[in-house]
Amino acid sequence: MPNILTRLAVAALASVSATIAVPAFAEDINIAALYNVSVGGLTSLDVPSLNGAKLKAKMINDAGGLLGGRKIVVTAIDTKNDTGETATAAKRALSINGLVAGIGQSDTTFALAAAPLFQTAKIPFVTSGATSPDLPSMVGDEMFLVPFGDNVQAHAMAEYAYNTLGVRNVAVWTDNAMDYTTGLSKYFKERFTALGGKIVLEDVYTTTDQDFSAQVARLQAAGKVDALFASSGPDTAGIIVKQVREAGMKLPIFAGDGFDTDLIVTVPGKELSDNIYFTTHAYVGLDTGPANEFRAAYNKEYGHDPENAFAALGYDTMGLVADAIKRAGSTDPAAVTKALAETQDYPAVTGTIAYPAGVRVPSKPVAVMHVQKGDVKLETTVTPKG
Repeated sequence: MPNILTRLAVAALASVSATIAVPAFAEDINIAALYNVSVGGLTSLDVPSLNGAKLKAKMINDAGGLLGGRKIVVTAIDTKNDTGETATAAKRALSINGLVAGIGQSDTTFALAAAPLFQTAKIPFVTSGATSPDLPSMVGDEMFLVPFGDNVQAHAMAEYAYNTLGVRNVAVWTDNAMDYTTGLSKYFKERFTALGGKIVLEDVYTTTDQDFSAQVARLQAAGKVDALFASSGPDTAGIIVKQVREAGMKLPIFAGDGFDTDLIVTVPGKELSDNIYFTTHAYVGLDTGPANEFRAAYNKEYGHDPENAFAALGYDTMGLVADAIKRAGSTDPAAVTKALAETQDYPAVTGTIAYPAGVRVPSKPVAVMHVQKGDVKLETTVTPKG
């Protein structure tokens, strides 16, 4: 009997020793990612953005995680190109135990369907692609942008068109069903006319339109028009290019980052996808440590180069949130929100992110892309004076 008791005691001591020596599994860091990944043209922006976010989370986890080894767990929820589905997705995200932050959306309308619910729950929401500069004031102090605002990219396009290309007379087409496009047109017209340019024609359409023959006819009848500014999301971008070019019009087409999609080439074809300029988020052609690391890692992970700048924005968004968690030393949402607001020099792929006091939209450079016969290249990188 004493021998048995002795053996049990030794075993118990060994068990305790083993328990003390081996730490328990660290608690996961939960981040929800809301993106349109299955329906509509926004998938051409949202899928790369989600891939970029997942890639950055994987790289952080592979490097040891955060806060002493805790791993980031990304819960991706498909918002299905529908604002009602987006609100439902936000509610589902907020039900995740220990949720630290929400990220996602490449369009202002969809961000507005999700972010207010995060605001009410006092959990930060960081959009990777929605670009209305009014979002933080519309939603509240839990709302942060990783991209520049539409005022910045529209002013950049207006200045490039007027000062560099010598354009003086512009027609403006606006998708009046989207917050993004109505804002983009407003800011473009504001800056272009301030420079001395003239808006000779304004026309509207909606996101679901497939036939632009009436708009094309009015454009042809407008007289002297040097260029067309097409304020469009990805759904109509390629269709507009195709139908304008099929009508024999070769004038330059200007646009914002809604044109940063392969649809502007695949829909009209390479021959018709020509003489197009659009603004987007700088990373292509940038020879910086973060940009080079991102390109190499994305290619290794997915077997091809990043599809567009939205892949870099997703990567930057996850990195920014992780940086805030690290600086906060906590996953408490209030602490993370405070750290995000205090961000001063985060070295993102798409440009250094800093939030001035009370401002949750970063000031970053704008890339102007030029499309010639289906070949998309960086024309220049600018910071608008306006």
